Amino acid sequence: MQMLVREQVKTLLAQEGIKMKDLAIKMEEISGRTYSLQNLSHRLRRGTLTYNEMLLIADILGYEISFNKQ
Repeated sequence: MQMLVREQVKTLLAQEGIKMKDLAIKMEEISGRTYSLQNLSHRLRRGTLTYNEMLLIADILGYEISFNKQ
């Protein structure tokens, strides 16, 4: 079964011991765009994060996204 992006992000945050609020602050610092805890949480819930935002989250958490052919 495929994991939703929201579940993946929350799992990675828990593994890295980072709070969602801290992630939003770091995203704002790096990108120069406004990210609030509420905004980020809603975007994760609705599944409306952009690919670039997901790349930014992965980078902040120390991960990289890769595509592997099955």
